[in-house]
Amino acid sequence: MRKTLTLLLLAFLSQALSAQVFTDASVFPVYGKASDATKTPYQRLPADLEGVSRGAVWYLGTQSAGLYIRFRSNSTAIHARWTSSYGSWLSNMNPTGVRGLDLYVLVDGQWRHAGVGLPSQEKTTTHCLVRNMTPEEREYMLYLSLYDGIDQLEIGVDEGASLAPSQVDSPRRGRPVVMYGTSILQGCSASRPGMAHTNIISRALDREVINLGFSGNALLDLEIARLMASVPDPAVYVLDYAPNAYAPMIKEHGEEFFRILRDAHPDVPVIFIEDVIFPHTHFDSAIRKEVEEKNFEQKALFGRLKKQGEKGIYYIPAASMTEPDGETTADTIHLTDLGMQRYVDLVLPVIRKALRKAHK
Repeated sequence: MRKTLTLLLLAFLSQALSAQVFTDASVFPVYGKASDATKTPYQRLPADLEGVSRGAVWYLGTQSAGLYIRFRSNSTAIHARWTSSYGSWLSNMNPTGVRGLDLYVLVDGQWRHAGVGLPSQEKTTTHCLVRNMTPEEREYMLYLSLYDGIDQLEIGVDEGASLAPSQVDSPRRGRPVVMYGTSILQGCSASRPGMAHTNIISRALDREVINLGFSGNALLDLEIARLMASVPDPAVYVLDYAPNAYAPMIKEHGEEFFRILRDAHPDVPVIFIEDVIFPHTHFDSAIRKEVEEKNFEQKALFGRLKKQGEKGIYYIPAASMTEPDGETTADTIHLTDLGMQRYVDLVLPVIRKALRKAHK
């Protein structure tokens, strides 16, 4: 009896999947990239940095954090089939955030969360993101995995349904916010890709945001500064490297990193962010000392730049990011969805201010 039910279930699933027509998603533009000259569509670093960037930075750059595609369809269901590059697993992060997908629908000019692609235990997963919709044209945005790469991605729609490029420029492409940072910026420990704070900021601004977060490796690598400087017509730079960069590193290389950006784009605002006052900083004296030293050097760097007459630079103390309760992390360091939202609450007003002043 159990075997019969299993066979019937498999037959049903097979029939349901066969009603879907899958299209290679590479026919659609990929948003959130600093450069389109990548080895595969869903990587963040251009191919010419392989062998130039440190191995860890290159590896992390093959992960698709902050990338998304846009499309339009009148299908009653949206499926996805994707192959992860590595089959990554993190003990402090939801698998959906690590190597899942996240679907949003544009409703009355606002992006609304519609469904997720739950990854299987295999590298290749087929999953229905949303179903039972009325057959009308909708605009979709699909966020890609935060902590894995994607080798292949297909979008499945009803047989006979339309699947076409987006007709709405949202988030607006051009003049992106370019953000550089650590695992926190890459998206650890968001529950799903759309909850990474760079993606929340992108939706709030209705503007493309480029995520150059490198877990454990925001060490002021100058080729990353040059990559950021190569982005055409950036709107704002956000520098959130302090959780990784050591105090002597900030002192020795912080200004050089900044100069690469400023020399390329003299009028583009640059925002510096302090290291986070993590919940355990109040108790772990070694961590507290390290954070204090980093923030001392970060503030000193900012002060030197101000004395040199630099305009359009901003400084964000991070003390309030995890306060007043400290209930913002998965592991005392990496931000939960609540922590991501508090980050946005802290940083987004400064980005808005920088954008307003830069365009007076």
